[in-house]
Amino acid sequence: MAFAPMGPEASFFDALDRHRASLLAMVTRGAGETPAGATRVASRFDDSVGLRMIPRCTTRKIRSDSPKSVKKFALILKILSMIYKLIQSDTYATKRDIYYTDIQLFGNQAAVDSAIDDISCMLKVPRRSLHVLSTSKGLIAGNLRYMEEDGTRVQCTCNATATAVPTNIQGMQHLITDAKFLLIVEKDATFQRLLDDNFCSRMSPCIMVTGKGIPDLNTRLLVKKLWDTFHIPVFTLVDADPYGVEIMCIYKYGSMSMSFEAHNLTIPTIRWLGLLPSDIQRLNVPKDGLIALTKHDQLKLDSLLRRPYITYQPLWKQELEMMADSKMKAEIQALTLLSSDYLSRVYLPNKLRFGGWI
Repeated sequence: MAFAPMGPEASFFDALDRHRASLLAMVTRGAGETPAGATRVASRFDDSVGLRMIPRCTTRKIRSDSPKSVKKFALILKILSMIYKLIQSDTYATKRDIYYTDIQLFGNQAAVDSAIDDISCMLKVPRRSLHVLSTSKGLIAGNLRYMEEDGTRVQCTCNATATAVPTNIQGMQHLITDAKFLLIVEKDATFQRLLDDNFCSRMSPCIMVTGKGIPDLNTRLLVKKLWDTFHIPVFTLVDADPYGVEIMCIYKYGSMSMSFEAHNLTIPTIRWLGLLPSDIQRLNVPKDGLIALTKHDQLKLDSLLRRPYITYQPLWKQELEMMADSKMKAEIQALTLLSSDYLSRVYLPNKLRFGGWI
């Protein structure tokens, strides 16, 4: 069954096809192979994996006879017993489900989340292997169909109604796509605007995903699964500000809090499509669309420039330095000052056609 609708003529995707060929050559050479994870607490950077745990590092003990850790010990013991029952019965529960089983003991959702991460790291298994799932907040649209674990067949579309990212990514089967690229969109508002402008249809075949800001675990797992399955180019569309760049880095290199599972979550082949600080100057975006960096922005930007993975991305570093020098940032919506549909009809198509990613 062929996907619809039809997008641009084949020659439009020449740059994308060349980029994909280089990615496939990298995979064939073995670059990007993911070493085994290790123990939590300390992290290091590996360009082929992202942020990952140091094999031998300082560990933390949780004791039942210590006043400082007795409650944490009780939480972990309680959750371990629930995990045992879930695995034994081959059923799944969300972190929220676990919290509501004993609100008085857990106190708040954050305590449950932290304990589950500790258990996952301690046992050196992905969270889904514990039969504990996260609630998804992400959306997906475009050229993709698959079957869920219960046999439900899902066909994503390019229309304004996007599909929710599944709760059980591991259970997705029989994935099929003809997509030329996958576009990760930082914000839900931008994602919806692109759908309303028929960008997904006009650039077909493609896939679009949004994590609605900082991505949840399932959105990251989905993007990773799509890359591992199809090896299509993956691009990000984020605001030209420090927090947008950090969100992009979470998809590409991971986060400290989940670095013990980096090899299951990161896609170091991700490229930055936009919005680049250099694009703001190149396109003469009106000053009305620019915002001065706040003190928090500047601290975040300084932090990004010191991170080890920026050393591996000299072009990214140049863009961040340009932002630092200008002391200005811009949201993707600033492009509407050029024309209402500039993002979907001019900016992104030109970027994709002529290889405007870094």
